[in-house]
Amino acid sequence: MVLAKLENYINGTFQAPSSQNYIESYNPAIGKAFLGWSTTKRSLRSEIMLKIAHLIEEKLEDFAVAESRDQGKPIKLAREVDIPRAVYNFKFFATYILHLESKATEIDGIATNYVQRTPVGVAALISPWNLPLYLLTWKIAPAIAYGCTCVCKPSEFTSHTAYLLCKVMSQAGLPAGVVNMVFGNGVNAGEALVNHPNVDVVSFTGGTLTGSRIASNCAPKFKKVSLELGGKNANIIFADCNFEEAVNTTVRSSFSNQGEICLCGSRIFVEESIYEKFIESFIEKTKKLKVGDPSDASTNLGAIVSKEHLEKIQFYVDLAKQEGGKIVHGGERITVSCKSFINGKETDETTNGWYFSPTIITGLSPSHRVCQEEIFGPVVTVVPFKTEEEVLEYANGTEYGLSSSVWSENGRKAKRIAEKLQVGTVWINCWMIRDLNMPFGGVKASGLGREGSAYSLEFFSEEKTICMAN
Repeated sequence: MVLAKLENYINGTFQAPSSQNYIESYNPAIGKAFLGWSTTKRSLRSEIMLKIAHLIEEKLEDFAVAESRDQGKPIKLAREVDIPRAVYNFKFFATYILHLESKATEIDGIATNYVQRTPVGVAALISPWNLPLYLLTWKIAPAIAYGCTCVCKPSEFTSHTAYLLCKVMSQAGLPAGVVNMVFGNGVNAGEALVNHPNVDVVSFTGGTLTGSRIASNCAPKFKKVSLELGGKNANIIFADCNFEEAVNTTVRSSFSNQGEICLCGSRIFVEESIYEKFIESFIEKTKKLKVGDPSDASTNLGAIVSKEHLEKIQFYVDLAKQEGGKIVHGGERITVSCKSFINGKETDETTNGWYFSPTIITGLSPSHRVCQEEIFGPVVTVVPFKTEEEVLEYANGTEYGLSSSVWSENGRKAKRIAEKLQVGTVWINCWMIRDLNMPFGGVKASGLGREGSAYSLEFFSEEKTICMAN
């Protein structure tokens, strides 16, 4: 498979990139397309979205290969997680909109009040590089389900599945201009989208610094904003846990997708009485992970997304050593011989690529920079704790608040800890189980707003109270 040269998708046609595309892409979204799509029956919207889901399923292998080559993730992960979840995003919202309810109240026989929901308008949707199609469709699906039109800006590092999605949407019969796609960097394309006066809402997933800038730009214009930002997630392991299950899941929650998932547990806190036992088992199981060619189905960790990000990861590992940390596993680049791709075309050359070993660091305090700042790679710190109060102080002691995991067979204790954690999601004795009916988002520097079923409905629509005299 040769990855295609990217062209912007505007008003149902592919167009060569130009500086004007960023502005021209709004015309179909704010004009005829919005008027038509916002009044389209929900049953027809649902039908088109289910066609999109079906076509992605038909072309799953094409999407998976493109995602793996673009992002560096193992092909197995793309096949089994990323692309199926994109399919499910469309299926979920396509069926959800068929069962919407409205509330009405009567005022003592005088009048009846009811609530009408209308699409909010044009949505700017900006998605990250780590789960490209997965998170882009998590925004597109609810936006178009609820009658909005949108202009999307996928990450400039991982745009190919977005391009393939445009072809699928066109094939499924999505009217021209309902979804428009512009490719480019955040400074040009992203800022143009956010600042355009005819964009009504902005949904962004990415770094906290960029999210802060977006919020600042939107505030004077009173635009609705949803921000899913960075994380430094705590994984809390008590002595009364199911030990094997806790260790096995911790390996997965630490290093899945090279640790490049916002929900990965990069800070591991282990109760003191099982700390040494945990370290020994954690290292043993981590050693079994294979870092290798993403196209190899046996690979556990693929390539880091870019040279710059690889250098960032190396910086923090070196910083950990300077701060007094001990690298008990990994901590270095790995040489992997595999096929290279230049402009999407496979060559006969091999490349060492951007690979990094799964890294476990001990000997640091929770206040050290490596334990405080988001690394977003296959690097975790392990810190012992003595009491519930101490681990809560450790876990809540960062600027972030996206998610946490708690491991204990004592249900009361696990619930007690979960309710005191300053995060948007807590998993008890599990990780990464997602119900799309539930709210998703972070607190503190991890974001603003919530996504998922009714929560996405609130974001992509406006409520109007209508009072009618009896």
